[in-house]
Amino acid sequence: MAGRVKTLHPRVHGGILQRGDIDKVDLERLGAKPIDLVVVNLYPFEKTLSDSASTLAHLIENIDIGGPSMLRSAAKNHDRVTVVCDPADYDVVLAELAAGNSTTLATRRRLAAKVFARTAAYDAAIAGYLSSIAPESAPETAPERAAYPEHLVLPYERVYGLRYGENPHQSGAFYRDRNAKPGSLALADSLGAGGKELSFNNLVDVDAALEAVREHEAPTAVVVKHTNPCGVAAGASLEQAYRSARAADEVSAFGGIVALNRPVDAATAKALVETFLECVVAPRFEDDALEILRTKKNLRLLATGAWLAADEEEPTFKRVGGGLVVQGRDKTGGAEVKNGRVVTKRAPTPEELAGLDFTWRVSKHVKSNAIVLGGETQTFGVGAGQMSRVESVRIACSKAGDKTKGAVLASDAFFPFPDGVELALSHGVTAIVQPGGSVKDAEVIAAVDKAGAAMVFTGARHFRH
Repeated sequence: MAGRVKTLHPRVHGGILQRGDIDKVDLERLGAKPIDLVVVNLYPFEKTLSDSASTLAHLIENIDIGGPSMLRSAAKNHDRVTVVCDPADYDVVLAELAAGNSTTLATRRRLAAKVFARTAAYDAAIAGYLSSIAPESAPETAPERAAYPEHLVLPYERVYGLRYGENPHQSGAFYRDRNAKPGSLALADSLGAGGKELSFNNLVDVDAALEAVREHEAPTAVVVKHTNPCGVAAGASLEQAYRSARAADEVSAFGGIVALNRPVDAATAKALVETFLECVVAPRFEDDALEILRTKKNLRLLATGAWLAADEEEPTFKRVGGGLVVQGRDKTGGAEVKNGRVVTKRAPTPEELAGLDFTWRVSKHVKSNAIVLGGETQTFGVGAGQMSRVESVRIACSKAGDKTKGAVLASDAFFPFPDGVELALSHGVTAIVQPGGSVKDAEVIAAVDKAGAAMVFTGARHFRH
């Protein structure tokens, strides 16, 4: 059949599955010999799948049958057979063969486990694809795929264990998606002085910081505490951006996580070591910056290398009892203020509009109810995670202090009552951006007009739970 069944033969699988003298006679009757080493690189189904132009017929042809069968046979018989499915293991196997003409049982068992993980991930990709296209799709087409397939199997591999989870009485481990994109946290290089591994809380906070800093084009720094940005700033240089972000809330910045969207230079590094920080993440670190930062042995440094855009497509997951909720990434925000609707008698000034755009981009990364006060390039006060929006306004104003006079305000969701905007306006806020959509919108607009302030409705909500 044009080679489609060349490895699906008793002499091949008999040679792989043979158990020493137990199967010797049967193997001889087949005219086969024992096979001690199986090395297989599967047909590139996942790579073919990543090409949106691939037809259904082409994808089906790239479903390997003999390869997984040989791998599984060899993995089952790992007591005798060495099986390799990843080129990263070639050197280890070659070294053991050179040293003793055989591999150790420990190596064979580890490689067997890796095989079953590989074939499980391979089958998961196939099942996910086939259950995401219409059953009547024509073979010669590249059928449209549903965002949420009927069968969702997520292939993860353990990277390392954690000292503990969120709290010392909880255990924890870090698992990486086998299909993680370059630039993601899972593929970041750890460059610190080696004092401590990243903790559960560090990883969650670093991810939040990375998501927030990716929102901005200018040199920007984000300081995160407990997944919330406590200070965000842009600047002419990365050092200036970081110093402004730290100054936005110096008390909260202590022991925080810092994300930067430019390579870290020596000047920025000198500023970073002035305060106790848990971790710094950036695209890369210059050599002289690393020399400075490594003087802090417990400061974790992560270099992402590639940089993911703010509008990168990626599903997000949250575990709930007995299942997962899955959604598309919240990748909007960039042009929502610019394209928003001015609903007040006065339109924002160019400076206010720039501030509204900046604070709006920050607000989508603050836990709801989220209120962000700031200017064109810096946050002044952040109110996060409160059960009532007016309380978040009160906290943000308290954090900002005198800087509320002339500040702008971003709210991740609409104001259900005028009380929130009235409180902000009483502290000197001059412009507001929010989604709009409340039954009390007319009353909220009237309150802003009465104060002579400006307000923009974006029509987009950015809850974060």
